[in-house]
Amino acid sequence: MFKSGNIKLFYGAGITYLLGFLYIVLFQGKLFIPYAMLPLALIVIYMAIFYTEKLVMCAIFFTPLSITLKELGLAEGHQSLDLSLPTEPIFAGLLVLGIVYQINNSFISKKILRHPITIIIGIQLLWMFVTTITSEMPVVSVKFLLSRLWFVCTGFFFMSYLFDKRKNVNLFFALYLIALCIVIFITTVRHASFGFSEDISDWIMTPFYNDHTAYGSAIAMFIPIAFGFLLQSNRSFVQKCLLICALGLLFTGVYLSSARAAWLSLVGCVGVLITLLLKIRFRTIVTLIVFLAGVFFVFQTQIIIMLNNNTVDSEGNRADNISSMTNIKTDPSNVERLNRWNSAYRMFEERPFVGFGPGTYILQYARFQKDSERTIISNNDGSNGNAHSEYLGPLSEQGLPGTLIVVSLMLSVFFTGYRLYYSIKERNLKILVCAIVLGLATYFIHGFLNNFLDTDKLAIPFWGFIAALVCIDIYHKNIMETGQKIS
Repeated sequence: MFKSGNIKLFYGAGITYLLGFLYIVLFQGKLFIPYAMLPLALIVIYMAIFYTEKLVMCAIFFTPLSITLKELGLAEGHQSLDLSLPTEPIFAGLLVLGIVYQINNSFISKKILRHPITIIIGIQLLWMFVTTITSEMPVVSVKFLLSRLWFVCTGFFFMSYLFDKRKNVNLFFALYLIALCIVIFITTVRHASFGFSEDISDWIMTPFYNDHTAYGSAIAMFIPIAFGFLLQSNRSFVQKCLLICALGLLFTGVYLSSARAAWLSLVGCVGVLITLLLKIRFRTIVTLIVFLAGVFFVFQTQIIIMLNNNTVDSEGNRADNISSMTNIKTDPSNVERLNRWNSAYRMFEERPFVGFGPGTYILQYARFQKDSERTIISNNDGSNGNAHSEYLGPLSEQGLPGTLIVVSLMLSVFFTGYRLYYSIKERNLKILVCAIVLGLATYFIHGFLNNFLDTDKLAIPFWGFIAALVCIDIYHKNIMETGQKIS
């Protein structure tokens, strides 16, 4: 009788949904997409309650494949609600679920919460909350803060919970890598239909990535991961063949993307790898960077004069793209970046402590531009990107403390990564740590030229990489692959 009742309920619900679908098609066409997604939403809710871990991993897989409301033509303008489907609604639901879990069960380990990196992340979120209260545009800042919360909750805290099992660390990287390779394959095939023309490199990866720089940045992050997986001794012959194919796709994708910042980040990644292989302490590297920054400050006039002598534009072939990286005189992309950076600094000068509020740069920077610094691609609505920096963006939106927190997070991540690499004995885990550090290095280097942590495409892998480092530090660094603890 119970089974019979369930069958009747199922058929009743199905017939009701179909009748409703017919009504929507005939009389309420605007509600077609939300209503069509209702069954998917019910499945997601069911998984969230009974199969949370599987839902999280599904969301990770679909992140590179997600499409924004703007790409679907359902959102317009900077102040409209633009979400990636199907991932961001899931991340928002996981945020609520995570809060409930933490209140009822404290599902995040105290060891995780006490880790220095977690503390810095907590301080960053707290400061974003403070600057949201003082924001010039509170509604914009609230939306920005909420999106950051659900990215951090899923990418860092849920991953930290799942990464107590080492297999889940590998699964996280594998799922995102597979989906990313699917996107690269589709993009490359489309690119081939246009004869691999560089003129279309900016948009050919749509609708999955709305910008070639974000696309290149994601690929750059996962090249070290694919290399790391390939070098691990526990890979079968078939797995190694698949990883070689994946690396071929990744290098093809990053080359065809024409994303100069991604290319530069990979060069920097090689530099970081050399320091790891030479066992140079991170403190020594920081000292060297401070010294080089001092040299630049002393000789900045001569350096700028030298850079002004480069007149190669990025509009030429890919060789010109490389040469144009130091052209700060005539290359529109480079000069526009300087315009955005200068605007961000002037915003900081006006509100040095709390900034204009999270997410407000795009809507506030126009009046801080100078006519002498504007380019042919300059505008007043931020349609060509935001502050183009993970360091100057927070400076303008969250004041000096915002940037100091970002720098502190970067230093803490690298300090932890270097320490783990030098202390871990087990080869496969050592390789994985190296790959994670190199992947994060590509993003932090890329962060000097672009910022993407307000999108799921980069935020989820970024916070996931950091969660993996934290969990290796807490759970796995003294455990051999057989499960035996190192004495």
